[in-house]
Amino acid sequence: MKLTIAVAVLSPAAVVYGFAPIRQHHNAAFAAVAGRTTATTSFLPMAKQDEFVVGVLGDLHIDPRKMEDYVVGQEQWKQVFDNAETENISLVSLGDLGESKNCDHNPLNNAELFAGTTLCHEMAADYLRGFGVPYDVVGGNHDLEGIDEFDTDEANLEMFLRVHEKDAPNFMREIAEKTLLVGMTSTVFRDAKYTSHEVTIDQGQIDWFEQVCRDHPSSEGWKILVFTHAPPNGSGLRVLQENHVVNGCCWLNHSNEAQCRKFIELVREHRCIKAWFSGHFHLGQDYQDSISFPTIKPEDGPYPNRGSCVFVQTAVMRSGSSRDGRQQSRLIRGNKDGFEICTVDHQKDGAIRLDATIQYTDDNHEVGTYAHGDIQGEKELFKVYSPSAGDELHAPDENYVELIDNEYVMEEPIAKDTKAWWRMEDGRVLGLMDAMLIEYDQSTLAPLGLVVGADELIGKRLAVIDSSAGDEYYCSIEDDMEEGMDGADCAEAGKVEQAVVLMDDEQGQVVVVQPNEDGSYWRKIVRNKMIRMKEKRRVQAAKALAQQLNKEAPKEVVSTYGPYTSTAGMAQQVVGGSNLKPVK
Repeated sequence: MKLTIAVAVLSPAAVVYGFAPIRQHHNAAFAAVAGRTTATTSFLPMAKQDEFVVGVLGDLHIDPRKMEDYVVGQEQWKQVFDNAETENISLVSLGDLGESKNCDHNPLNNAELFAGTTLCHEMAADYLRGFGVPYDVVGGNHDLEGIDEFDTDEANLEMFLRVHEKDAPNFMREIAEKTLLVGMTSTVFRDAKYTSHEVTIDQGQIDWFEQVCRDHPSSEGWKILVFTHAPPNGSGLRVLQENHVVNGCCWLNHSNEAQCRKFIELVREHRCIKAWFSGHFHLGQDYQDSISFPTIKPEDGPYPNRGSCVFVQTAVMRSGSSRDGRQQSRLIRGNKDGFEICTVDHQKDGAIRLDATIQYTDDNHEVGTYAHGDIQGEKELFKVYSPSAGDELHAPDENYVELIDNEYVMEEPIAKDTKAWWRMEDGRVLGLMDAMLIEYDQSTLAPLGLVVGADELIGKRLAVIDSSAGDEYYCSIEDDMEEGMDGADCAEAGKVEQAVVLMDDEQGQVVVVQPNEDGSYWRKIVRNKMIRMKEKRRVQAAKALAQQLNKEAPKEVVSTYGPYTSTAGMAQQVVGGSNLKPVK
């Protein structure tokens, strides 16, 4: 059954009443509490059991040399918590606690990154305890980056858990009656198959989360608010094409197709999941699509199929970490009837702005209301185009191309503004935007990653053609075939195969875009950071040796390896040239 939800937009000055957890006067009597990350059922007997207040901090990236914004932000949050009319109060940090740079923190190693070190997490833990309320934290893609201090992810994780007084990477806290805060941590950095900045929730935590949802069904009145560093595939939140899409680290477990899709499948199955908060993108909260509702009015577009869950992007506190100039955090205030999602604006003395209101109509349905449209700022970052497949009430968007007899040939060369998308016969979805060929998720149509960049596409025509060999190719039975294997070669007969082809009519060049061995097309081109850093250090050591022996710096230092040709982390010259040669 589809979720029926009303979506409205209020004027910026509009106020939605019914949520009482923030007082309009200062309450100096609030008792500061800091405790372990364990589930609790209540705080003080005087509290209304259904009311709660939760502060949500985005990527902190603490730099011990630049603490001004953190001090100011913490004081602003203390005022918010002091003015709360409930003792059901908690703070959640979405991870990436330290700056991924050398911060002059270790006099014995001027190359060590601050993020992921014991000093980093001890400093972060002290800072989070300083808010005066219980806190929980989930690890992000930088929180196990203490690669000079720890040899393994397991050792780094053990320190992370110990310093933050966590029993496990995941957490569950009952913040109010039948309202759970649930979080999961990224546990892979050194062992990442591709980019170390993918946010990877291990299978144990995924299984745990699924069981939590089963044990706390919406039919019994349970509500679950989820916290992870990155959002899941299908969230509908604004992402950055040139960064997270190209690098393959937008979504939770981005490079693992089955796990990447598992989270949205759980959201669709379990309507107890009411909200999902994430950071990772360093984008502000002034965009309306920093919050996505489970669905929209039928007249406004097709059903997005996001269960009963509101997805929420969380910005950053420090100016140096912001991609669009915003410095903001999220405030949740709720009760048995629903919850409000607010912004705490650290550039405006901690002013609280209502962004959206979620009102429960029953255990499986809610009404979502935006409090404002997009708010313009000095620097705007626009969202990535995602295809719309339509539904029974809506046709696919105007850029959809229906293949005729499994084929499609563009009449005009690709330009910067060319937009098109299509489904391959095997279900894979490819599309063009900003002169890049992108692969999209088959179910959610969220962007997965780059297939071919603009420098290889502009000026060429693209075609999708039938490359099936035909029955006569597969069914050539050899005279000496093993007995009982007659017809085995025909297993692939009748199966449609397709080729994606780029044609440069001026140069007479044809490039075939081959899929990966698993059938996907997007290129896992960003390499493990641990490996890249070791390579750079080997180059530096070789340069130092040559200078010591020859009394002068070498003219050049080259590396040879394959298939990569640089320490920058990208596979170079994948199309149109050899990628197995020494480079600087």
